[in-house]
Amino acid sequence: MSNPVTKAARHARISELVRATPIPSQTVLARLLADEGMAVTQATLSRDLEELGAVKLRGADGSPAAYVLPEEGAAPMRPSVSPPDQLIRRLQELLTGAEASGNLVVLRTPPGAAQFLASALDRSGLPDIIGTIAGDDTILVITRDTDGGDAFATKVLDWAHKKESRD
Repeated sequence: MSNPVTKAARHARISELVRATPIPSQTVLARLLADEGMAVTQATLSRDLEELGAVKLRGADGSPAAYVLPEEGAAPMRPSVSPPDQLIRRLQELLTGAEASGNLVVLRTPPGAAQFLASALDRSGLPDIIGTIAGDDTILVITRDTDGGDAFATKVLDWAHKKESRD
């Protein structure tokens, strides 16, 4: 029987597996995860790999194709989902609240999801953000404008509640 696992934990384990050993197919990856008690459907695994920016590449030495991930902080290897679209999806899935003070914004998420959402914010390239710090269910966002916290909190709450609002 498989144990319930958060999306963030599943993404972390997929990243570890892909970086540690050649993974030639989603079937092999699904089997490795299942062996660890993380049963996952092919559709979910496909979405996870896309969200992580994984691509299948043949080795320079001619070795069989295997999944690889972009280096941390590097640009995605393929532009499959633009960062704002991906960020909006994460906010819709994970944001439970936002409060601002000056240039600081505190974002709330379900337990275990803050680091995943903070990573999406960091990768989004939003010019308003200097940086983020994440705990278990709380993210501190530091905005560039000394009074930009309220505007940023409003923006992320709008994105979380209706996809068409992007300004």
